[in-house]
Amino acid sequence: MKKAFVSFILFFSITILAFSQSPSIKGTLQKWQTMRFIFEGPQCSEGDFSPNPFLDYRLEVTFTNGTHKYTVPGFFAADGNASETGAASGNKWQVNFVPDAEGTWNYKVSFRGGKDIAINDQLEGKTLAPDGVSGTFEVSATDKKATGFLSQGRLEVTGKRYLQFSETGKYFIKNGADSPENFLAYIDFDQTYRYGNKAIFREGEANPQESCHKYEAHIKDWKAGDPTWQNGKGKGIIGALNYLASQGVNSQYMLTMNIQGDGNDVWPYADYNERTRFDCSKLAQWDLVFDHMDRLGMMIHLVLQETENECLLDGGNTKNQRKVYLRELVARFGHHLAVTWNMGEENGPAGWTPVGQTDQMRKDMATWLKSINPYPNFVVVHTHSDNEHQDQVLNPLLGFEQLDGPSMQIAEVEKIHERILHFINASAKTQKPWVVNLDEIGWSWKGVMPDAFDQQHDTVRHYALWGSMMAGAAGAEWYFGYRYPNNDLMCEDFRSRELWWKQTKIAHDFFESDLPFTEMQPMDSIVNSKNAYCFGKAGNVYAIYLPKGESVQISLPEGKYSLQWFNPRSGGKLFSAKVSTLNGSENVSLPMPPQDTEKDWIALICLL
Repeated sequence: MKKAFVSFILFFSITILAFSQSPSIKGTLQKWQTMRFIFEGPQCSEGDFSPNPFLDYRLEVTFTNGTHKYTVPGFFAADGNASETGAASGNKWQVNFVPDAEGTWNYKVSFRGGKDIAINDQLEGKTLAPDGVSGTFEVSATDKKATGFLSQGRLEVTGKRYLQFSETGKYFIKNGADSPENFLAYIDFDQTYRYGNKAIFREGEANPQESCHKYEAHIKDWKAGDPTWQNGKGKGIIGALNYLASQGVNSQYMLTMNIQGDGNDVWPYADYNERTRFDCSKLAQWDLVFDHMDRLGMMIHLVLQETENECLLDGGNTKNQRKVYLRELVARFGHHLAVTWNMGEENGPAGWTPVGQTDQMRKDMATWLKSINPYPNFVVVHTHSDNEHQDQVLNPLLGFEQLDGPSMQIAEVEKIHERILHFINASAKTQKPWVVNLDEIGWSWKGVMPDAFDQQHDTVRHYALWGSMMAGAAGAEWYFGYRYPNNDLMCEDFRSRELWWKQTKIAHDFFESDLPFTEMQPMDSIVNSKNAYCFGKAGNVYAIYLPKGESVQISLPEGKYSLQWFNPRSGGKLFSAKVSTLNGSENVSLPMPPQDTEKDWIALICLL
């Protein structure tokens, strides 16, 4: 059982400095590697009403190493092996911890019982075993050869436009898949099906799982040694992630709860109609997939609700239902090294979805998310697609400490550059500069079309890909329009857009290899073309995106500069220009691109 997963998990025992029971620890005692502390506690079941194992027990473990201190929430883990057994009951309780320093770590357990104590830190409650257990363990240095994020550390907000890895200092530019939004509606996860008219799901009639994702096209991308569960389940979704990572895709957008939403097929609960009890085996299986994403170097973009259900929990407030929902997800998944916590797709009221959260509701939700997560975490909110509704939601949040940025949906691709730049500049005037991502492009029926319908992808390359990056966006994710095969709810084959993944990788490789992008700013005003984008470090380096060859002039400080050309359609090496040097002045004329002058090009100008 669970052979592939066990193949990369080492089991350790540690000396406990107390007479109470000692936990078992699964994991590698190494910096940035997940350690799973498993304790024996009260025997419970997912369906228990009183006490409710998710509300009426509070497990926390405090870890210390010098100035490093984390108090990490725990969770009910059924039999401790629920991903394999499907167990809904047991006496195992779990805490996931990722050490961020080598050396000796100390830990101490707090385990209390009481009504709703899990979401009320003010309650002292009744002590329960293993409360008071303490111990030490030794953590070795980072494995520099580890794959994905395990050698880079946690991805953190630093006050700049881009997220940064804490171990290496490297900055991250997101290049993700925004579809399918119901990525987790996968047939091999326990209790996963498309919820609808119950009559059609009677025995002998339609299979409630037949509309779920299978990702059969990607089973061939699964590799020996990759995780599976329950005798080989999971190969489709793991293979899909393997394929995306091989194409340079480093993030996947996914709803964690779409009850009453478009898909109506993803929820973490023990039942579709439940709100405070969770499915231990399903969430353990999700976590196997998330572990694999860490190893691939893929951000886990968790979208916590959608516009149709943002008031489903507590009427939109942050009370018992919402608090326990967020706490459970943070306890299980907050340890992962690159997580976006998105407060909701298309958040806020609009004409077609009039019931939505208010400014105060959003602030309360973000504040609770920040307070329960012991690790530095990235909290954003997804927008509607038009300027008016974006401004209504985002303007009151400018400067709000607990929100790290907007997750932008922009219907008119021609406006992407302008709108990204607007919120970067507006937030820069506050004490909380935002990390701004483009996470959905329009129109909803179109998005990024399959290669079979748009081999060149000229429009989205120009306005969405380069338009966002040259505005200083921290990255983008790519939405699949509903009128086309492999769309936002029914995508089964990510190869349907392989030509597009090649173009996004070209852009990302150029930024990361050829530009000091974290030191650069949008400088469109120094080019005398309304169609061009300019991204530069004044007096040092300038990248100018030209949608087609045209005679343009640029204002450069005094000095001598080199000129090279880059092809954003095919990538590769920089082209030498016939005129290879420029002298700085107020009106420097750029020569035409070296070939295909009707196509888009990048002029790269560097101080000699």
